[in-house]
Amino acid sequence: MTSIAPMLSVRNGAKAIDFYKAAFGATEIFRHGDESGRVVARLSVDGAEFWLADESPENQNFSPETIGGSTTRMILTVADPDASFNRAIAAGATMVWPVANQYGWRIGRLVDPYGHHWEIGKPVPKA
Repeated sequence: MTSIAPMLSVRNGAKAIDFYKAAFGATEIFRHGDESGRVVARLSVDGAEFWLADESPENQNFSPETIGGSTTRMILTVADPDASFNRAIAAGATMVWPVANQYGWRIGRLVDPYGHHWEIGKPVPKA
């Protein structure tokens, strides 16, 4: 089986895991920490997997905080975009634009406390 799962570089991976659990209901599938407190984790949001790790400049892995932005947006497709978006905002994300119907989707965009941008939405059924 072939799959692709993004790995997000963050500062303070342990706190980031807690945020993704609170914001998106993520569950931990795998977690490894070292003596310095840095972590690598595999998370799942209703079966959709992604990884995160503390940034490691020595391996050319930088967080959005370090580079001053992000080169990737995460698209999270859910049954209730409004509820999921509001949950993430309550957990500490910042709204970029609110959930609305556009381009055939009900979708909104936010940035998490670690600098990663998320678009949360679902396709709108055609009339």
